[in-house]
Amino acid sequence: MKKGILMLLIVGMVGWALYDFIASDNQSPNQAVNEDVQTGLEKGDMAPDFELATLDGEPARLSDYRGKHVFINFWATWCPPCRAEMPDMQKLYENEDIEILAVNLTQSESSEEVVKTFVEDFALTFPILMDVDAEVSTTYKVQAYPTSYLIDSNGRIQYIALGAMNYDLMVQEFGKMD
Repeated sequence: MKKGILMLLIVGMVGWALYDFIASDNQSPNQAVNEDVQTGLEKGDMAPDFELATLDGEPARLSDYRGKHVFINFWATWCPPCRAEMPDMQKLYENEDIEILAVNLTQSESSEEVVKTFVEDFALTFPILMDVDAEVSTTYKVQAYPTSYLIDSNGRIQYIALGAMNYDLMVQEFGKMD
């Protein structure tokens, strides 16, 4: 009788292992990733999705850039460290395979014209997103200017910078991502 119970137990365990193997094999890789990763603002979290209008009035969604490395930068024209890092961001945009979403803290600006002039003066070619109602900067809990989030091709936060970054640091941190 003891042998029978032992055999039944072994057959049950082997059956469960086989079932578990087959069930996990049928699951898509993206499905597995999404179950394990939560949306949030910490390294490894899925970056919260958002949609804002560009300076040109075109809609831009973070999720539209899935599959690419994304540099999200919260900035303002009146912010000296923001002004200092813009040339390095433009250089990064021109030299690396990366998307930059520069989210302007529009509510803090004197006018939209000031932003347009700034973009022209610095010859910026990456998308400038206008956070008119501060919804996205609130979602991302931005308190220091500039604040940057480096997002990998799966939409996960890989690096957070509070304050200005230089070109070498930008390249170094992007080099660590998938």
